[in-house]
Amino acid sequence: MLQDYLLNYGLPAMFLLILLEYACFPVSSEIVLPLAGLVAAGQGLSFPLLILFSTLAGIGGSLITYAIGRKGGSSLLEKIMHRFPSMEKPILSSYRTFGDHGKSAVFLSRLIPLCRTYIGFVAGAMKQSCSGYILYSAFGIFLWNTVLTSLGYYFYQYKEAFFGYFDRYKRWIFFGGLLLLCLLLWRRIRKGRDIAGEDQTQ
Repeated sequence: MLQDYLLNYGLPAMFLLILLEYACFPVSSEIVLPLAGLVAAGQGLSFPLLILFSTLAGIGGSLITYAIGRKGGSSLLEKIMHRFPSMEKPILSSYRTFGDHGKSAVFLSRLIPLCRTYIGFVAGAMKQSCSGYILYSAFGIFLWNTVLTSLGYYFYQYKEAFFGYFDRYKRWIFFGGLLLLCLLLWRRIRKGRDIAGEDQTQ
């Protein structure tokens, strides 16, 4: 559905979806950004233009959360956390990051999945200057978007080579994945036994 939307409406759709993600709407950047890169490559859109649009969209969405935090303050964030418990952890994490790093927390938080879209609420509530907020946000958004959109963009560019290697080595990939799965299961079982043993000795 997202891919069809992006294919049909192009850059405006990319801009809107990325803006909504940065405004804390339930849209995952880990899905939208690589997909935007994939669609952009398929439509012949240049990568620098894609990054420019995605960064501007991210700044736009971030300004929405900043404005809400600025207007409502910490009391509003407390109400939000009470009303939506799932938002408590990322908001509190954003507060801690802001307390530890000050203004640069906005940049750092843009690279932390838990609080990257919630730092705007906190920065607004803490009355960070709008110009400083935009500057630090822009750097973080640029880096995050560049990494994720490039995954889809350059995967499309080299998809034939990728699938060629995949087809040639798919047996090894399958057995390697199976071995990794077995190792993870073994570690989990062993960890469970260790915990059970500790409980019995207490």
